Amino acid sequence: MSNARRVDELRRAQNPLFNDKKLKLGTFGSNLNGGCAISTIDGTLRADWPSTLAVSQLADEMGFEALVPVGRWRGFGGKTNFNGPGFETYSWAAGIAALTKNSCVFSTSHVPTVHPIMAAKQATTIDHISGGRYALNIVTGWHKPEIDMFGAPLIDHDTRYDVAVEWLEIIKRLWTWEEEFDFEGKYFKIQKGYLEPKPLQKPYPVVMNAGGSDKGRHYAAKYCDVAFVVLDTHEFEGAKARVDAYRELARKEYGRDIEVWSYAYVYQGRTEKEAKDYFELVTGARHGDIEAATNLVETMGINAMTFPPGVLDQMKIHFMAGWGGYPLIGTPDQIVDGLKIMSRMGLDGTLLSWPRYIDDMKWFKANVMPLVNQSGLR
Repeated sequence: MSNARRVDELRRAQNPLFNDKKLKLGTFGSNLNGGCAISTIDGTLRADWPSTLAVSQLADEMGFEALVPVGRWRGFGGKTNFNGPGFETYSWAAGIAALTKNSCVFSTSHVPTVHPIMAAKQATTIDHISGGRYALNIVTGWHKPEIDMFGAPLIDHDTRYDVAVEWLEIIKRLWTWEEEFDFEGKYFKIQKGYLEPKPLQKPYPVVMNAGGSDKGRHYAAKYCDVAFVVLDTHEFEGAKARVDAYRELARKEYGRDIEVWSYAYVYQGRTEKEAKDYFELVTGARHGDIEAATNLVETMGINAMTFPPGVLDQMKIHFMAGWGGYPLIGTPDQIVDGLKIMSRMGLDGTLLSWPRYIDDMKWFKANVMPLVNQSGLR
């Protein structure tokens, strides 16, 4: 399939991710306890249905394009057991899809824990529930204690992507092939594969991946519609170069045009000082859960052997603030200026999180979103 044809299909299907807004917006991690803030402050997100639904409906009311959950099976310890309690993402997406109207609803699926036939069937069901507003976010699994729970070994990084190639190929066949098929690969064997009904989105729903390694970037560029990029620097030129390189890889190597998204955390206030004080409250020694943040970055393979201790400490602060995202801290005007910078980096969209998800989103809706809508970004 040519690249132009695929993009045209997504636009014709009217998936919200492929509208004409200059910078699309979404939420991140709202299916999990704590959301994205690793902190003991009062008011952080709780893993109960009324709370996660409230976040999704607030985003939906503001016209956000994406609701992206994090696939998580166990937490990271510390005082908060950050992201321990939480909702499984396929069933979460089905419930959220039924109770929203505008946003694209994602499930985030670990390749090693969900068989491709089950993934294809569940995804199709959610696509129908949502009226064609569904997207599949593929993750290959890096949190070893989670994989251990399933009694499977954590296979090496590059092999995980080899498995993901077969996994997605089977899913796309189930979504698009009218006749039954057999598949015998290195990692999966399918006999008389069959799926009805087909997804509403034709020929199949949006697929996203957050590959950061060379192997992962090639996977997203070749097989997916959206690349989710973790910015390894908050300096503009470096971040823009990373985004440009991802897009260029897809175009030059595979003749494809993909969307590139990232994520940011929002600390807002009537004054810059108020916003910075809020940031300090969440991440400082009194409330920041440094143990959980340390467990998280070490599980991801980030340690002092890779980064100087000072850089590592700053990284942990960013993780406590909002899962290591791009910082948007300040007044409503400063938040909008930060979003403009992200747009100039070449990003098609950014997911957002707030430390007190529900209360902060209500403030954002009243005080920041009108300025965003007036800024030319929307």
